[in-house]
Amino acid sequence: MLASKANGTLYIGVTSNLAKRVHEHKSEMVDGFTKKYEVHSLVWYEVHETMESAIVREKQMKAWKRSWKRRVIEESNPDWRDLYQVIV
Repeated sequence: MLASKANGTLYIGVTSNLAKRVHEHKSEMVDGFTKKYEVHSLVWYEVHETMESAIVREKQMKAWKRSWKRRVIEESNPDWRDLYQVIV
């Protein structure tokens, strides 16, 4: 999950290469939602064994209430730190 700032705009996506994908968002290499709303900080992620399970989870989370997404982030990242350096 990416965020524009603490308690800011959220983006949920799935990828097979998290570091590369976050770098693309940070560098604004891709036009779209994250570029428009400056959503560049990796605030939460989870690893899946298969792309199928990752996609299922992504769809579930996109349907969640915002408060549920915030709770998941704050359980492991209460300060909404950018976790990008942790994964590179």
